[in-house]
Amino acid sequence: MNNFLKIVGFVLAALFVWAAAVQYNDPDALRWFVLYGVAALASILFALGKLKFTWALLLFGFYLGFGIYNWPTKFEGVTIGEGNIVNIEKGREALGMIFSSVIMLFYALVIKRRPKW
Repeated sequence: MNNFLKIVGFVLAALFVWAAAVQYNDPDALRWFVLYGVAALASILFALGKLKFTWALLLFGFYLGFGIYNWPTKFEGVTIGEGNIVNIEKGREALGMIFSSVIMLFYALVIKRRPKW
C-alpha cells in the first residue's frame, strides 16, 4: 500500500477516535464509543495493510444499515436551534454512521484493487 493511503488510514483513525471522544456526555456514550472505536480500529488495520476485504464490506453494510435505521422521521439539519433537538440529534448520528459506511466502502474498494502478492 502506498504511503498516501497509509496516511489517509491513520488520519481517519484519529478522526474516528475524536468522534468517539466527543460523545462522553451523550446519554448512550458507550454505544458511540464502540461504533467509532471499531471504525478507528478498522482504519488502523487498513493503514497497516491488515484489514480484510470481507470485514470492510461487512462494516460498510453495518454502518449504512445503522445510519438508515437511525435516520429521523423529519430531517431538520444538524444545527441546534433550527428545529426539534431530537430530530437534529438523530440526524447527526445517522450522518455519522453514513460517513463511516462511505469510509468502509472506500477501504473495501482499495483492498479489492490491491495487487495480490
